[in-house]
Amino acid sequence: MGYSALYNMNRTRPIAHYTADQLVGRLTQARGRLRALIACLPQGGWLGPRVAHLNPPLWEYGHIVWFQERWCLRERSDGRCGDSLLRGADALYDSSSVPHGIRWDLPLPQPAAVDDYADAVAAAVAGRLRSGFDSDLAYFAELCLYHELMHIEAWWMAFQSLGYAPPALADVAAPQSVQRLTLPDGEVELGSGPDAGFIFDNEKWRHTVPVSAFDIDASPVPETAFAEFVDAGGYQHKTLWSEAGWEWRTASDASHPLYWRQEKGSWQVRRFDRWLPLHADVPMLHVNRYEAEACAAWQGRRLPTAAQWLRATARPEFQWGKAWEWLRDPFVPYPGFEPDPYRDYSQPWFHTHGELRGGGPVTDGSLKYPGFRNFYLPDRRDPFAGFRTASAD
Repeated sequence: MGYSALYNMNRTRPIAHYTADQLVGRLTQARGRLRALIACLPQGGWLGPRVAHLNPPLWEYGHIVWFQERWCLRERSDGRCGDSLLRGADALYDSSSVPHGIRWDLPLPQPAAVDDYADAVAAAVAGRLRSGFDSDLAYFAELCLYHELMHIEAWWMAFQSLGYAPPALADVAAPQSVQRLTLPDGEVELGSGPDAGFIFDNEKWRHTVPVSAFDIDASPVPETAFAEFVDAGGYQHKTLWSEAGWEWRTASDASHPLYWRQEKGSWQVRRFDRWLPLHADVPMLHVNRYEAEACAAWQGRRLPTAAQWLRATARPEFQWGKAWEWLRDPFVPYPGFEPDPYRDYSQPWFHTHGELRGGGPVTDGSLKYPGFRNFYLPDRRDPFAGFRTASAD
């Protein structure tokens, strides 16, 4: 079944955001950004440590190329998949069938061979876009673009996690406001509709929900404010934590944020390979949902719901885009959800992950729109994630 047929059956709307040449240019630009990170890998970095929240870069590079080939070149109108340019690629790079734990053990092609595969796929995709551009291909090319941009952010997260020097330091600073915005009773639209351009399946479909009056921070919580929570013993006060959060805190023996240390009585934060002082104009980053919930509770407040967060974006004083922001909501499907052709984008992660909105300092601008629903397991500390607080119910 072709994508147009899927559109008619599932109400999925394939619409072109870009011309063929624009898509070629954007895909080329994204690959350049990935290769800039590849160039910064240290010796031995192609495999890296075997860690649950990381992928071996050699596998991830091949997977990115495979994904683009799979959806832009191999997808067929009868629903079957054509052959890969790389023999055995599906057994190596299909994330839906290759368990995370074995990715270090696979007979992965060496970097030069992946480069050749990447160049061949890129050339074939560019040729197809310029010679056979239609709504189906436009949809899949845009999907592959965003898929690569998300993996590029994952590489930045890995560089931060492992203390690697990146191509350039990310700009994390943003003036922080202590103001709180008060909004009256009202309603807000969650999700996106057929008129929104390319959207991901977890945004379908638009529906209206009521929102009671609330107040919300105009900016995410800054590093210095989170330090007050740490210094007040927030990690030791069980009453501030959810049951799951306290289980995580005790199991991990966490007493402060992951990338923090004390030096001569003052807190410092590691940004990639550098230790820096905390700053009042930098949003708190690299906290998990449990830490965010506990700090909000210490302030007598809560994390905002997605509806509150979205309603506040209509106010010009509401500052966002320098941190992914943990929300109170779990990541769940909207009413009437049906997966898009890449069925594993959202569906496997519902009900176990937490929802985030906003976009962080290394997030591509095309993924920074209010309706984009990011999601991570609530114990993850490696994302560029922070939070703001809202009034308690």
